[in-house]
Amino acid sequence: MNFFKSTKTAAPVETFDAPTAAVGDITGDYTIDPTHSRLGFSARHAMVTTVRGQFTDFSGTAHIDAANPGASKVELTIQTGSIDTGVADRDGHLRSADFFDADNNKEITFVSTKVEREDESTWLITGDLTMKGVAKPVTIEFESTGSARDPFGNLRVGFEGATAINRKDWDLTWNAALETGGVLVSEKIKLEFDVSAIQSA
Repeated sequence: MNFFKSTKTAAPVETFDAPTAAVGDITGDYTIDPTHSRLGFSARHAMVTTVRGQFTDFSGTAHIDAANPGASKVELTIQTGSIDTGVADRDGHLRSADFFDADNNKEITFVSTKVEREDESTWLITGDLTMKGVAKPVTIEFESTGSARDPFGNLRVGFEGATAINRKDWDLTWNAALETGGVLVSEKIKLEFDVSAIQSA
């Protein structure tokens, strides 16, 4: 007997409201709004579950050129010590020299080196991700989620993106072997970006 097989019909997945488009051309200079953005990550733990977290202190800017995407650029700075997985002991371990060594490596940075636009809503941003003094190129696929005028008159644009990296490439090598095989923390880490940016005056 399969105890995991459900006889119920799955409920339809709820979706967000359709995105808006306040302007036809989003070209301009923008500043990331950290209070309405999320920089998250997820990793497998003990090979059986997924642990999720985020960084709570970050800043960034972007220049968007819709007509000439190659002229666009992005810069992002993250305070390493702001890592938050919801568990104080785990966060302390991640800040320690076993992982990020946050006391000696206070910032994580991303600086774009190439921006491409695949279609109306899909952007590919390649850049140097620097952690613990190690810079490696990564490419992040972003989907434009619209533009809007907020109640304060600000023009906002939204983007959602994700990519996967191997943490060992940045000297984040701590691990523990499991008696049943495998390791305690996956080497593959998924990075997630939910960005709201405000156009500069």
